[in-house]
Amino acid sequence: MRIVDVREATMPISSPIRNAFIDFSKMTLSVVAVVTDVVRDGRPVVGYGFNSNGRYGQGAIIRERLLPRLLEADPASLLDPLRDNLDPERIWNTMMINEKPGGHGERSVAVGAVDMAVWDAVAKIEEKPLFQLLAERFGTGAPNREVFVYAAGGYYQPGRGLTGLTDEMQSYFDRGYTVVKAKIGGAPLAEDLQRIEAVLGMLEPHQRLAVDANGRFDQATAVEYAKALSQYDLFWYEEPVDPLDFEAQAAVAAAYDKPIATGENLFSMQDARNLIRYGGLRPEKDWLQFDCALSYGLVEYLRTLDMLDDNGWSRARCIPHGGHQMSLNIAAGLGLGGNESYPDLFQPFGGFPDGAEVVNGFVTMPDLPGIGFEGKSDLYAVMRALGEPALAM
Repeated sequence: MRIVDVREATMPISSPIRNAFIDFSKMTLSVVAVVTDVVRDGRPVVGYGFNSNGRYGQGAIIRERLLPRLLEADPASLLDPLRDNLDPERIWNTMMINEKPGGHGERSVAVGAVDMAVWDAVAKIEEKPLFQLLAERFGTGAPNREVFVYAAGGYYQPGRGLTGLTDEMQSYFDRGYTVVKAKIGGAPLAEDLQRIEAVLGMLEPHQRLAVDANGRFDQATAVEYAKALSQYDLFWYEEPVDPLDFEAQAAVAAAYDKPIATGENLFSMQDARNLIRYGGLRPEKDWLQFDCALSYGLVEYLRTLDMLDDNGWSRARCIPHGGHQMSLNIAAGLGLGGNESYPDLFQPFGGFPDGAEVVNGFVTMPDLPGIGFEGKSDLYAVMRALGEPALAM
């Protein structure tokens, strides 16, 4: 058993939208295929992965550093000594040979994309859904087949007013979501409050709104927003300050007695631990959004979950960023609090397998081997063209 090849393609996920910090008109991501010599149903097992939106494609790092290390390694060194399968942790350690500690920006994204493909292959080799495999190896043994999801949107878009915003949010509620999220920080406070009040004014009693500043504010502005937002019953106030300014984060938490969410731009267990130590977050109230596809993959995410356990945080307080099926499987298999969802954006990489429906804010995991990409026809067409080009033609 061995890895035959690792392939990467950089693809656009551009869209004429912006949050408080960036626009997405030139956004890309890396699609990865890990090709093995294992055969299931007459075809080689290929694991697929990609990095989350908000960071760009990682082709150079994958091709110049990670791929050579994997292909030059003794194939036996990448195998699980207890199972007839690949070993994600050994593969992760091989990818990180000759890499210094720290510097978790682009490298962590490249490793996370390959790691996703590895776990997809591992679960397919065992002919199990990834969520089932994770529940058996690292959870209670029984996955939670129903996962809470919220609809992320509410971006700033040219020429769209409040009616366009509320129409978008209503479309999410019509599709079964109960929590929606809108951007703030890309307009003056007064205008942002108008946007918030427009959405709040349309909510039914069981529906909620979260807001996201994307790390835009300095401490004073974040606290000013916190005081203004305190008048509303928001699901959370997300990423008010720079993700590494833990002192400012603590000041916001001291000024805002309602839930805060953050962590999507922290890319290692060590940075996540510093947030827990110094960011003033409250385990009974706040939410953690670490995204395995940006932060060295599931191997590192498991270390982060162990760290949270040691520090009195429940896994149920984790709702990962990214809106992808990898985190959806992790949520189902390891008991997280839910997952982000992009019903309309960043396609074909966001969303669920074909036919999956959101009912009262929850989606039910289908029985598909691996992560389940094969169940999403538009996404699988892109992936298969990379991993099995002869069959995709």
